[in-house]
Amino acid sequence: MKVVTGATGYLGGVLVRALADRGDSVRAVFHGRSGIFEAPGVEWVQGDVLDRDSMAAAFEGADVVFHLAALVSIDPRDADAMRAVNVEGARNVAEAALECGVRRLIHFSSIRAFNQFPLDKVLDESRGRVGLLPRPAYDRSKALGEDEIRHGLERGLDAVILNPTGVLGPYDRGPTGVGQFLVDLQRRQVPMLIAGGFDCVDVRDVVGATLAAETRGRRGEKYILGGRWHSVPELARLSEAVTRVPAPRFVCPVALARFWAPFQMAWDRLQARPPLYTPDALHHISRSNRRVSSAKAREELGFDPRPVTDSVRDAVRWFEDNGKLAA
Repeated sequence: MKVVTGATGYLGGVLVRALADRGDSVRAVFHGRSGIFEAPGVEWVQGDVLDRDSMAAAFEGADVVFHLAALVSIDPRDADAMRAVNVEGARNVAEAALECGVRRLIHFSSIRAFNQFPLDKVLDESRGRVGLLPRPAYDRSKALGEDEIRHGLERGLDAVILNPTGVLGPYDRGPTGVGQFLVDLQRRQVPMLIAGGFDCVDVRDVVGATLAAETRGRRGEKYILGGRWHSVPELARLSEAVTRVPAPRFVCPVALARFWAPFQMAWDRLQARPPLYTPDALHHISRSNRRVSSAKAREELGFDPRPVTDSVRDAVRWFEDNGKLAA
């Protein structure tokens, strides 16, 4: 039995489908919304990572647990909630896995758990974790969540930690992250582009590496799952090539964007849509390492990320086919 927490999220949903297609028996754990599809061998159960007993119930009889449940936000108002879900939740999952005798836990962290500096040096698994201050709340929460998994390792837990970069591609029901940016571009809701960027990786390649980590990952090891660094204007041009919707031509310097961010956040809230540019988002865009290395995952997990052009094209086509691009 394979258990997936956060099964209704972007990565979680794609992983559940991949496990089911492989013929595994899957227990998919959801919290806020129920199962997003039906498939043979998939059992949908409700659970809350903040309730250790519900995690123990979900993990009963499990061979492998894939822990993807997390709160991802660039909104500073979500700082306390992120710490609860991403840190306390990881602690509860590790304790429940130990209690239930789970053979292996695959924990999803983030590239943001690493210190991005120095930006001109290769960032690999040997890089230290992000400092607690003054980094964005999400970054801090993912670093502290890894600490909880480490405590479980010290008590005998068999766990592997995965650190994906910015995930994009098809099947993004949210949409989330980069997917929301692509949708906003098509809707002409992006007022300007920012002079920065980040490393991107396809959701399908991350899931492939996750399946490999189940058997090939080494206990206690981290694996960075990245693709290639792309600037925000680059991603906008790739979207324009697929949708034929012109992208904004004005590329705003980060310093000016930081001044504008509070006004943009207020406007987005008035429009009842997710904030586009916040101080945390600008931190990620302007202070993202361009030399992320996935050499370890390539060698040990067979990780082989595809070009981002394919990911953008397939994402946009999926959004079109599933009615996500209508304003």
